[in-house]
Amino acid sequence: MTTLKSREETKKRLGFGMFLVAIGIVYGDIGTSPMYVMKSIIEGNGGLANVNEEFIIGSLSLTIWTITLLTTVKHVLIALRADNHGEGGIFSLYSLVRKCGKWLIIPTMIGGCTMLADGVLTPAVTVTTAVEGLRSIDFFNTLLGPGQVFVIIIAIVIISALFLIQKSGTSRIGKIFGPVMMIWFIFLGITGIWLAMGDLSVLRAFNPVYAVKVLLSPYNKSGFLILGSVFLCTTGAEALYTDMGHVGKENIYISWPFVKICLILNYIGQSAWIIQNFNNRELQGVPEINPFYMMLPEGLRPVAIILSALAAIIASQALISGSYTLVHEAASLDLMPHMQIHYPSDTKGQLYIPLVNNVLWICCILVVLYFRSGARMENAYGLAITISMLMMTVLFTVYIGVLHKKRIAAVLFAVVFGAIEAVFFISSLGKFTRGGYVALIISALLFYVMLCWYRGTMLENRQSVKLDIRRHVSGIKALKEDKEIPLFSNNLVYLLKPGEPYMIDRDVLYSILDKDAKRADAYWLVSVKTMEDPFVMEYSVDTFGTDFIFRVQLYLGYKVNQRVNIYLRQVVEDLIKSGEMPLQQKKHSIYGPSNVGGFKFLMIRKLIPQEGDISDADGLFIRSKYFIRRIIGSPVKWYGLETSNLKVEYVPLFLPTRKENNRLNRV
Repeated sequence: MTTLKSREETKKRLGFGMFLVAIGIVYGDIGTSPMYVMKSIIEGNGGLANVNEEFIIGSLSLTIWTITLLTTVKHVLIALRADNHGEGGIFSLYSLVRKCGKWLIIPTMIGGCTMLADGVLTPAVTVTTAVEGLRSIDFFNTLLGPGQVFVIIIAIVIISALFLIQKSGTSRIGKIFGPVMMIWFIFLGITGIWLAMGDLSVLRAFNPVYAVKVLLSPYNKSGFLILGSVFLCTTGAEALYTDMGHVGKENIYISWPFVKICLILNYIGQSAWIIQNFNNRELQGVPEINPFYMMLPEGLRPVAIILSALAAIIASQALISGSYTLVHEAASLDLMPHMQIHYPSDTKGQLYIPLVNNVLWICCILVVLYFRSGARMENAYGLAITISMLMMTVLFTVYIGVLHKKRIAAVLFAVVFGAIEAVFFISSLGKFTRGGYVALIISALLFYVMLCWYRGTMLENRQSVKLDIRRHVSGIKALKEDKEIPLFSNNLVYLLKPGEPYMIDRDVLYSILDKDAKRADAYWLVSVKTMEDPFVMEYSVDTFGTDFIFRVQLYLGYKVNQRVNIYLRQVVEDLIKSGEMPLQQKKHSIYGPSNVGGFKFLMIRKLIPQEGDISDADGLFIRSKYFIRRIIGSPVKWYGLETSNLKVEYVPLFLPTRKENNRLNRV
């Protein structure tokens, strides 16, 4: 996510440089669609021997108008208007409309989960399809031999290398993404024009009548299910809205016409080649024939394979980076756990989340091993995106109708795009048993994680009680001065969420005063707030009129490591110098005497009691949340406390309901 300042700068930079940046960042996914759309359409109809000119013209018409309606009209002309301070994406859109109804969280979670599922499938299908292009060259086809063993090995090596470089950042590699994708789209356009010149009759496909006719044509053996293959031409359209914050909407407006023209030209060229060759007996015998490669002279195919492999890598990189951003945004909305985040470059938009990276990596490899061919992966690909597009349509309808109070426009938008996407969704369901279930299983697992985290957080917030610490200063002072209680630590530190400085969670005060009363020389209530400025390092302190209670809020830039223990020691030294805090004599140390005593950090975690006022469903959600939290890892790493004196204290999420008839009777 870029800063407001950088977004404003992006809007102003509408030169060729930003045009290249937009080409490289936004269009990776949709830019690789010519590699498999027509291939999928032909295979869905029984192979090259079962198509004819009428079928191909109609399929091309469906493709052209799908790109026009779902990508150009919905995502470019309409969706880009719904920006959240320059940012796009389903979670940014939800932030705009969340006040319009609590129920909107459901389509948001469903849409977010299906987009993340797409992040698993895209690298697998694009890289594998690109590698399979080697079979279009006789030498490499012989070298690969029968079966898919070597194709799978090469695909896994490329995918693994892609995930391995994420840790070090891709800013340098990213600089070549734009030029490479520019060459790729020019290649698509030129080869498309070249093939189309041999049969200009394919231009009839711009007439939408042919799109309607093919759905009812007897030559179309799939019927309406053909739309499941056609829909692949618009996967990646949501990236135009999601990546708005990275490149600016103006740059998408400028670059999309060029991209669309190149894509359509290539589809036209493939269609012209198919019409000229569908009666070719030799080609009819080629299994899983791919018009994208076969339409080219054999001498040009190595160039196409190299470019397609690079485009597949760039498309995969865009989806991986997008997955990091989606998880980060979901965590900020309390829909997913907060995970350790790295910023490998000076650009805040470039995140790296180790756990997400590793999970995506493993899932991608499993998908490749399970499906073993690009054709089978295409069956899983697209179904999840139809769902995410439908969910986005719901949110956009609310945005237009409720926020902007244009109810007629909202109804029109919902009817037109809801109907189109519903038809695509129903047709994509035909792929369910052939692999589509994989996408839905991944989406369902992610949805359950989000639901548990969201509902669990709601239950925690409902049970949370805030107390004004100023009313308990005297009690804490009495504890501090009670020498009969052994000293727990010179400095007792509680890590809190950012919020009102005076209002403290009851569990903290209960821990200090009631649960094994903890006497200390100083009590520290510390929270960390991540700032937009990447390198800011500031803090504020409230003392509540004492020299032993300190509410410290650290303001750290997103590039600054959260070494809370180091920063807190600096705060202590500042307060001692200013006289706001008395000296703490530390006599025994390998570094000699010190004016700062020892520290003990205490984190409070919730647990579920055996009894309580909670339903079975909510009990399942909260337990699942805590289980997920254990798997994700300890927040100790978030705060850089791996080597600190840390204690975790567990408190009940709520007090069990008391029942008077449960009293014991003495015998």
